[in-house]
Amino acid sequence: MIVNPMYTASLTEQQRTWFFAEYEAAKKDEVVGVLLALFLGSFGIHKFYMGETGWGVLYILLSWTGIPAFLGFIECFLMPGRVRAYNAVQAQIITNGILATNIPVYAASTPPPPANLTPAMCPSCGGAVQSGAAFCAKCGSGMAATA
Repeated sequence: MIVNPMYTASLTEQQRTWFFAEYEAAKKDEVVGVLLALFLGSFGIHKFYMGETGWGVLYILLSWTGIPAFLGFIECFLMPGRVRAYNAVQAQIITNGILATNIPVYAASTPPPPANLTPAMCPSCGGAVQSGAAFCAKCGSGMAATA
């Protein structure tokens, strides 16, 4: 699979793995597009393959006229470029989605930030309170700020 490096240049190694998994599921194959346009173009199957449902339905409705068969033959020569453009748009959408998420990524050698393993105790009810909390979740009393 050849992907333009501009889509993955700003990604970390974990994000690249995520990108390629998503891209593999979203991309279309040029050969499949050409074969669908050539052999089933009169029914608009290649349009459905490319996600153009409206055009696919129109091809089916007009399939009895022979016009979609002629257009399907013409489109089989245009299909590789259309598939490449579709794949480029999908790659950009996936990259933007990955960069928009703020999921912290940790290197294998760097452990995640340590969590406070000993919870504070509420002075009113004696229940465990999360470290840094302003109120007790059990009784609602305010926690004294510790220095």
